[in-house]
Amino acid sequence: MQEFDVVVIGSGPGGDGAAMRLAKSGKRVAVVEAYHQLGGGCTHWGTIPSKALRHSVQLLADYRHHPLFEHTLGNMDITYPDLLAEARNASSAQVRLRNRYYPRNQVTTVHGFASFDDAHTLTVRQDNGSTEQLQAEHFVIATGSTPYHPDDVEFSHPRVLDSDKILRLEYTPGSITIYGAGVIGCEYASIFANLDLRVNLINTRSSLLSFLDTEITDALSYHLRDQGVLIRHNDSYAQIDAGENDVVLHCQSGARFKSDVLLWANGRTGNTADMGLERVGITLNHRGQIEVNEYLQTSAAHIYALGDVIGPPGLASASYDQGRFAGAHIAMGRCDWSLVKDVPTGIYTSPAISSLGKTEQQLTEAGVPFEVGRAEFKHLARAQITGHTTGMLKLLFHRETREILGIHCFGEDAAEIIHIGQAIMSQKGDANSINYFTETTFNYPTMAEAYRVAGLNGLNRLF
Repeated sequence: MQEFDVVVIGSGPGGDGAAMRLAKSGKRVAVVEAYHQLGGGCTHWGTIPSKALRHSVQLLADYRHHPLFEHTLGNMDITYPDLLAEARNASSAQVRLRNRYYPRNQVTTVHGFASFDDAHTLTVRQDNGSTEQLQAEHFVIATGSTPYHPDDVEFSHPRVLDSDKILRLEYTPGSITIYGAGVIGCEYASIFANLDLRVNLINTRSSLLSFLDTEITDALSYHLRDQGVLIRHNDSYAQIDAGENDVVLHCQSGARFKSDVLLWANGRTGNTADMGLERVGITLNHRGQIEVNEYLQTSAAHIYALGDVIGPPGLASASYDQGRFAGAHIAMGRCDWSLVKDVPTGIYTSPAISSLGKTEQQLTEAGVPFEVGRAEFKHLARAQITGHTTGMLKLLFHRETREILGIHCFGEDAAEIIHIGQAIMSQKGDANSINYFTETTFNYPTMAEAYRVAGLNGLNRLF
C-alpha cells in the first residue's frame, strides 16, 4: 500500500491543475488515470482532438475557397480519417509534455480504475486484473464526463455515434444527422459543413445556444444555413432506425431524417459509476454529477470534486482553474483568491464564438442603462487580408460610467481576441472603461484593432 498526502483521480485539466499546485506546495501527490495515457478525456477524445480536427478542416476549407488554389482541387484526396490522424498529433504532444513534468515535480502516476474502499483508501484496478491500494489524507475527483446514452438508443450500432466515437470513424460519410444543438452539436455541424457533407442539425430547444447573446446566435444560425446545414428547432427524437447502409431519425413532430451516420450530442454524464462514492457518503444527481460547496468540497470535506464531473460550465479552462483552487485550499486550508464568476466561453464553430459577461437580454431585463459598440470584421484590414471577413466584435458598456459589461465575438480568432477585453473588464473603477480601447494604439493590421473600432462606434452612440 502506498501513502500520499493527496490522491488526484483523473489527469485532465482539472486534475492536472490540482496535482501541480499541490506538488509545488511540497505535498506528496499521486495521480490516478484510468486510461493508459495521461491527459484525460480532454486530451484524447474531447477538446484537443476535436479542436485540432476543426483546425485541419478549416485549413482545407480555406484552401478550397481561395481563388489561387481552386484549380488544384482535383489533385486533393483528403479523407476524414486523414484529418483525424493529423489531429492526433496534438494529443500526443500533450501526453509527452505531462510525461516530462510529472516526474520532474515528483508526482506519482498510477494507471487503472479507482474506487473508494473507505474514506481514506482507494483500490486501483489495472487492465491486467492486478490491484493496488493507495491511502491519502485528501482526494480530488476530476474524472470528467462522457456522452449521455439513453437506454433506447443503440450506440453499439456502427452508424450511431457519440462525440467519442465520431473521433474514431474510419470512413468519410456523405451525410450526417446531429441530434442536439448545444456546443458540441454546433461545433460538429460546422466541421462537417466545411467538409461539404449534407448536415441535419436537430435542436430540442427554440434557438441555438440560448445562453449566448441573441445577435451572436442569430449570426451563427445564418452562417450554418448559408453553409447548407438544415436546422430543425423545437423537436425531439421518437425513434432511431439504424440499418446496414443508413440511419433514420424519427422525430416527435413526424419529421424523418435519413443520413449515413447519426451523431448523438445531447447531454453529458459525470464519470462516477462504480467508484464506491456511496461508501464515503457522496451522493450524485440524476446525471451522475457530484455536488460541491464554494470551496469545491463534497459532502465528505476531505474529498474535493471539480471539472465536468460537477457539471457546468464544463470548460477545460475553468476546470484547470478549479484544480489550482482546490489544490491551494488543500495545501493551506484556505485560498487567498477566488474563482472568477465570469468565465470566457470559447465555442469552436466556424466561425468561432467567444463571450464574456452580460448579454443584451440580461442587461435589458435588469434595467441597466447600456450602449453597444460594434466592429464588423469585413471592415478590418487584417480580416480582408486573411479572407476571414465574416463576424463581429460587440462591446456592451454602461452609458454613464462607461464600464465594460459584456464582450461578444463571432468570427475567426474569437476565442483569442476575447482576452484583450477580458483584461480590461477585470479592472476596478475607472480602469474598466471603454475609453481604454479608443485611447490605446493597436498594431495595424490586426484583428485586435476591432476593439478600437468597436470602442469608437460605441462612444459615437452616446448623446
